[in-house]
Amino acid sequence: MKENLREAILYYSIRYDGDWNKIGKAIQNKEFYQRMEYPYPFITMADEDYPACFRKLRYPPWILFYQGNIKLLDMECIGIVGSRNCSSQALYNTQKVVNEIKERYCVVSGLAKGIDGKAHRCALDCYTIGIIGCGINRIYPYENKDLFEIMKEKQLIISEYPMDVKPLAHHFPWRNRLIAACSKALIVIEAKLKSGTMLTVNECIELSVPVYCLPTAFENQTYLGCNYLIFNGAMLLLSEKELKDI
Repeated sequence: MKENLREAILYYSIRYDGDWNKIGKAIQNKEFYQRMEYPYPFITMADEDYPACFRKLRYPPWILFYQGNIKLLDMECIGIVGSRNCSSQALYNTQKVVNEIKERYCVVSGLAKGIDGKAHRCALDCYTIGIIGCGINRIYPYENKDLFEIMKEKQLIISEYPMDVKPLAHHFPWRNRLIAACSKALIVIEAKLKSGTMLTVNECIELSVPVYCLPTAFENQTYLGCNYLIFNGAMLLLSEKELKDI
């Protein structure tokens, strides 16, 4: 029975381009499906080795396509997020943060440009997971092509979306719940008040995942997100000492 459900979920995912609601309705209505061969490995909610961290979500992914080592999801992970169009100081801070934690934790981020990409690159000599909002074979943004190629061989890239699905705007806020779910804690390097980073923080709050923020300089009016989060209860990171305590 579980094998049949596994095959059904794969079929529905491909048919509906990974749309969570449509897959759920297809399962509920026992829509027609047929067995398919697929070029990328995947794991479904019907599988016993489905990652435990995602089962606690209100909307756990029906299926995860992946490239790389799926066992990295069994490690303790720290999420690192921030602005795509970030400052040079934020990139420097990302490197400092990752260098401090990567020996103890697997680094999770979204394989976007800016802080995400920097976090992954700094963790390549240890462990890192990229969670993307498009088809498992799509490289987005293309400037991270080299990073994508390395990570699919030596690290882990996962997606709810089957191959060739475009990186649509609404995929990324939805993807952020997965970053929150597999993270022991979330570190926000730099953020604007209205951004995908803030949505990831909201997912962490719902899951009771601790949120840590680097403060932004008083005169910096572009990236007020971290200061806003600290004011509203996020934990403050002032030095490497606080990172050692996470």
